[in-house]
Amino acid sequence: MVLSEHTPVQTPPTGTGSDVRAARDFTTFMRSYQDMVYTTAARVTGSEAQAQDIAQEVFVRAYEHFADLADNPTAGGWLKTVATNLAINHLNRYRKRWRMFSEMRAADDESAAQIEFEVPDTLLSDLSAEQRGAIVDAALRRLPEHQRLPLVLYHFEDLSYQEISAKLGISLTKVKTDIRRARAALLPALQAAAARDTLES
Repeated sequence: MVLSEHTPVQTPPTGTGSDVRAARDFTTFMRSYQDMVYTTAARVTGSEAQAQDIAQEVFVRAYEHFADLADNPTAGGWLKTVATNLAINHLNRYRKRWRMFSEMRAADDESAAQIEFEVPDTLLSDLSAEQRGAIVDAALRRLPEHQRLPLVLYHFEDLSYQEISAKLGISLTKVKTDIRRARAALLPALQAAAARDTLES
């Protein structure tokens, strides 16, 4: 899913040539990064609708800082960080409904058996990059939120266990356990999806 080009951020004044150029430059800037921003938000939240809202908020903030971002080689990293943080903040507002239960299980998690996870090199290898991405995103959305979120932050956003623990306000042990369990749940889902896609092709 791609953001509409007609977003709330595209409402600059139209009085001068410089204003028109600024609007055109920002539209070009937004189109260059909108897929990355949307994908980041969708993977963290597991929701296309929430990702759409978050992506628009990211570009509202980008418009406010466009003078600094326009020719900045780190603009992509800035956008990705903002998208990740906004998505986490969104989820944190709803985490109370399961946080108590999760913390009650923390003691059990500390002694949980290690779940080994290894993705075969051939898994999804016969599919295109677009097909692989769609399969992975669909499988991620089926994971429970408390497993999906640390997994995405670790594997897609390159955060360390310690950084994830600090961002989510949960123990380091729980971060590792949730990631292991998410991997274990993800593998059969990927294998099944790959098999279906191969049969249909």
